[in-house]
Amino acid sequence: MSLTRTFRVLTATGLLATVSTTAALVLSSPAHSTPDGPAPAAQAAEGKASPLIYGEDVSGHEPTHDWSSSPAHFGIVKATEGLTWRDDSFARHWRELGKKGIVRGAYHFARTYNDPIAEADHFLSVVNAQPSKPGDLLVLDLETSDGLSVSHVNNWAKTWLAYVKKKTGATPLIYTGWNFAETYGRGLSEYPLWVAHYSKAKGEVTPPADWKSWAIHQYTETPIDQNVSALTADQLRALGRPAAKA
Repeated sequence: MSLTRTFRVLTATGLLATVSTTAALVLSSPAHSTPDGPAPAAQAAEGKASPLIYGEDVSGHEPTHDWSSSPAHFGIVKATEGLTWRDDSFARHWRELGKKGIVRGAYHFARTYNDPIAEADHFLSVVNAQPSKPGDLLVLDLETSDGLSVSHVNNWAKTWLAYVKKKTGATPLIYTGWNFAETYGRGLSEYPLWVAHYSKAKGEVTPPADWKSWAIHQYTETPIDQNVSALTADQLRALGRPAAKA
């Protein structure tokens, strides 16, 4: 059975647009499992919405993922976790995405028992060691509380996100599960949302917590993490690293 739903998505300029999409109906749980712990905007012209664009995200669990044959229009890869861990496959994925020429991004898995500035510096040191391009996305992966309070996790995320934005000029995205965002994501809606919700068909998710829109929907982890965005490639790039000043 299919149905048509209307939802609100985020534009790169911060404006909201209404999108209607028809999709077949298909546990809301992030897929970014970790090695050391527990684990858009639509263009509306003359009433016609842009189609969803497809993307993939990977980590060291898929070290040899073939980006050259992938149909993805954007790819996001794990770079770091905590204070010292780095993904050994990050550099390869980064190079392959650069060759392919699609929107690319790097994410950091948060361990909120550490200092957020120190974790952000670790992330940026690893990402900055690779060649960068205007439009490269930076992402905070926030999906475990590490047993800490809602206020602690929320303030930790705010600190990390604001610091990365100040240091890079990019507006970092926040990746999280829908249910986790409902509890821990209040007050973070100034940052574009990449939301994992597997019990919703692609593009058929409503934004949690304070968000009025979402930028990316991760709709399955089978056989690989798969996503859609109602943002165009250029609109995604507008959230990423700015071009160097002349």
